[in-house]
Amino acid sequence: MTDLQKTLEDALEENALAGAVAMIGDRDGLLASAAAGVSDPATGRTMALDDIFSVASMTKAITSVAAMQLVERGLLALDEPIGPILPELAHPDLLEGFDEDGNARLSPAKTPITLRHLLTHTSGLGYSFTSGKMAKAQGKVAPGSIASISSPLIFEPGSDWLYGVSTDWVGRAVESVSGQTLGAYMEEHILAPLAMHDTGFSVPPEKVGRRVSLLSRTEDGFAPISLEIGGGDDAEFQSGGGGLYSTAADYMQFMRMILNQGTLDGVRILDAETVATMSRNHVGSMKVGRMESVVPFLAETFDPFPDMDTQWGLGFLINPEKGPAGRAAGSLSWAGLANCYYWIDPASGVAGLVLMQFFPFGDKSAMKVLDAVETAAYQG
Repeated sequence: MTDLQKTLEDALEENALAGAVAMIGDRDGLLASAAAGVSDPATGRTMALDDIFSVASMTKAITSVAAMQLVERGLLALDEPIGPILPELAHPDLLEGFDEDGNARLSPAKTPITLRHLLTHTSGLGYSFTSGKMAKAQGKVAPGSIASISSPLIFEPGSDWLYGVSTDWVGRAVESVSGQTLGAYMEEHILAPLAMHDTGFSVPPEKVGRRVSLLSRTEDGFAPISLEIGGGDDAEFQSGGGGLYSTAADYMQFMRMILNQGTLDGVRILDAETVATMSRNHVGSMKVGRMESVVPFLAETFDPFPDMDTQWGLGFLINPEKGPAGRAAGSLSWAGLANCYYWIDPASGVAGLVLMQFFPFGDKSAMKVLDAVETAAYQG
């Protein structure tokens, strides 16, 4: 393996980025780790391996695992209507368009939403920053409110793919059938068993000093921005789609569990058959993985494999062909809004991640850092 520390330092310098943490692991443990740059440009604090990041949509994989644990226990089912568990989704409306006054034209959806639809982003729900139609139909809503994840459907469930709030509703389903908050359920059944002690829906006061500052790209470089991706302490729900804070080491524990078919250090989190199910394509030939953006300061249009017909499992993007930077076909991956990225490569037995903390998501410089780290993981 190429020297990861030098790779990360060089990539950050070449792309004029503040700081990052990167890690590479395999089924047996950690192979390499690196922290470079600064975690807070205002103070010059050096980035550290145990710094805490808002990992945003990297939360989705953990929420998906929580739901599949409950499928194993018979408390959730993949293909039954989710309405009895989530009454808010029992009778969704389909967005037909808008009248001349800008009011939404609605009709009842014909297909019940299922857990499989939610896990695969085929429910018809998007994000207001990935769908102009959804943003217009929603109107102005408070971040972290139930209204922010409520909307008419953009299409009939199961008929198309649109990245969005579906996994937030998966988290709500976990709460409904478990009788616990999502954070409490995760702590008991995933985080504590995997020794992910720095992961949760808030950062405790004694750890705030380890939190990486969130930045936004400007014409002059980067500026600090005050934004809680999961809604912060005033949120009406714990966001299963994007609310977790974590460290590189903690998330590596989760990825190594997936590499080991549901077990780590003698603790079983999922059955091997369940991990295999989550790792298979569940969307047929739908075009997935490309995320449009209608809010450019927050996210650029994102397509990690523009020359490939990617697939979606139960919580992960799947590349059916070898990736250009080294990952094998059948690898699982996704990302977080503030330029956090991970991949899990079962065929090669390797997992890797890069955590940064700035907008916009999908920034070309951030993607170059990811490519450099992934290339380093497979060299030598």
